Amino acid sequence: MPRTEFISTGFYVPDRVVRNEEFTQWMDTSDEWIRTRTGIRERHWAADDQATSDLALEATKVALERAGMKASDLDCIVFATVSPDYMFPGSGVYLQRKLGIANIPCLDVRDQCTGFLYGLSVADAWIRTGQYKRVLLVGAELQSVGLDLTTRGRDLAVLFGDGAGAAILGPTDDPGRGVLSTHLYSDGAYAELLWCNLGGTANRPRLSAEQIEQGLHWPKMVGREVFKHASTRMPASVHEALKVNGLTKDQITVLIAHQANQRISEMVQKQLELRDDQVYNNIERYGNTTAASIPIALDEYVQSGRLKRGDLLVLTAFGSGFTWGSAAIRW
Repeated sequence: MPRTEFISTGFYVPDRVVRNEEFTQWMDTSDEWIRTRTGIRERHWAADDQATSDLALEATKVALERAGMKASDLDCIVFATVSPDYMFPGSGVYLQRKLGIANIPCLDVRDQCTGFLYGLSVADAWIRTGQYKRVLLVGAELQSVGLDLTTRGRDLAVLFGDGAGAAILGPTDDPGRGVLSTHLYSDGAYAELLWCNLGGTANRPRLSAEQIEQGLHWPKMVGREVFKHASTRMPASVHEALKVNGLTKDQITVLIAHQANQRISEMVQKQLELRDDQVYNNIERYGNTTAASIPIALDEYVQSGRLKRGDLLVLTAFGSGFTWGSAAIRW
């Protein structure tokens, strides 16, 4: 049975750069307040004429060019996002249409910050069984239009950026390379600690002016609880990935964790006892791009030339649900 390799990667962020100082016109905050609590200095926000699938399209174009492939070479699309173009259908079919292809399956994954890892696990299973040979895996988010830009919403509003990352996956017969394993977890007992109340069928009516006036359509987070769970569950999932594959933390070339908060990333590094050169973070420049954060960081790291054939790459994420997981990859 073949393993799954990353044939190519690519990412895209919109042109507009929103620095911390810009938030002071909307809410009671400061650059120092944001940097101290999150590690973020700036993020990118989409233009008014851009949707999530547009960001995904640009990242996909980069990945296709680097792979020397055409869109028609793809066998399927796995699209991870918590900010789709529309309530339905999923954004995968819109990306497919913009790529000018048809008659291949499109699967949308709604696992928030862990979406890229969940999508990787699905794509890996398809490739290993031979069902599909060329899988486009995308993580894309356009969060900026769904933020409460007031002091009431500042804890979340200052975190998020827009962007997309893409990977083209395929089979490899090299027994020493590829995706070694993926590990996925969830616990719905904590669902309301990071969620958006409005817009689903649990509400009657599903949407009303009164509910909007109450701010129920804005995302909410209990920050302390999210921090506590993220900083313990991500390291635990990495330990599991290492154990299953008979590896040690010293063998990790680079850990790329979901870029949620610099303080969380530092705690994960501390828990795993990793050196600075074993961890890659870019939240300072992009903010939290949810399902796009791992593929954006991965592409940056790949393009830096620091990831060599045979290196051990470990991915980990934690997000709403709660969902979390890890993946071990021999590059």
